[in-house]
Amino acid sequence: MNAAPPLILTARPWSRLAIVRLTLLGAALLPQSAHASLFHGETLDAIANGISWVAIVIAPIIGIGIFWLVHILPEKIAEKKKHPQTKAIQCLCLLSLCFGGLLWPLAWLWAYSKPVLHKLAYGTDVDETIGHHGEDEKEDNSEVERLRARVVELETELRPRGGKA
Repeated sequence: MNAAPPLILTARPWSRLAIVRLTLLGAALLPQSAHASLFHGETLDAIANGISWVAIVIAPIIGIGIFWLVHILPEKIAEKKKHPQTKAIQCLCLLSLCFGGLLWPLAWLWAYSKPVLHKLAYGTDVDETIGHHGEDEKEDNSEVERLRARVVELETELRPRGGKA
């Protein structure tokens, strides 16, 4: 029988490339002198002052502004969709600001909900008075002009034909 020769584990000598790699890795891992900053003196003070202004003043103002803009989104959505309960959604958004945003998801859901009970009561699920402020003024002016013309017409009908008013 021809049996396979036994495997002999032999240690291979280190290659020069492996020795160079280990030497470079060891040199890279040696402790180096540490520097707290790239800047020194007055430059370091000026940069620290700028960072403190950003962290203490500017970032909170931007954060509060974004928080406010996110919290009025349901109100804007309700106005865009002509939701009949837009004022109530606006009130809930303001309450949500006072309570740290806990009511905001309710306002969001309410703004996207379909007002079924309003449709049953009034026959429509949109509020036609929302979003037409400029058009309302034009319609009011034209209506006033029509009424004035009608008054003049009625006055001419009531006057006696012969003369005296």
